[in-house]
Amino acid sequence: MAKAKVKTDWKSTLFRFGFYKRNQGRLTRQLTAVGITTLVFLGCWTLSQHLPHGGTGESGQEWFRIAFPTFLAALGGWIAFRVVNFPRFADFLIAVEVEMAKVTWIGKDEIVRSTVVVISTMFFFGAVLFFYDMFWQWFFQFTGFLQIGSG
Repeated sequence: MAKAKVKTDWKSTLFRFGFYKRNQGRLTRQLTAVGITTLVFLGCWTLSQHLPHGGTGESGQEWFRIAFPTFLAALGGWIAFRVVNFPRFADFLIAVEVEMAKVTWIGKDEIVRSTVVVISTMFFFGAVLFFYDMFWQWFFQFTGFLQIGSG
């Protein structure tokens, strides 16, 4: 007998405190949460720098300049935590980690060889294009189609 799929939406998972599939895809989910949280915190810090500073006797503005970005940072951290534990997204991250474990990474020697091939090919094609450009410039000046230096 097949399992019945439990339909979950983002509203029902938003206020949960538990982890979805706690030990699966752990590293990928942690790194994703750190990345999202870092972006949120940097955005909140930038916001706090652009809000008006309170001068003398304006402590209300100074309180708002600190409290509002702090509230947004806490909210963003909670949302980042919930996003990586949302079942569909968490299953995607788990699948990503499984697939990345299957990848065969090349060694340092192969990286060096490939880099040398790419850079030398770029210089070769750069030189070829330079000589083509010089040839066509000479040809168009010779035929009178291109007049350089005459004003």
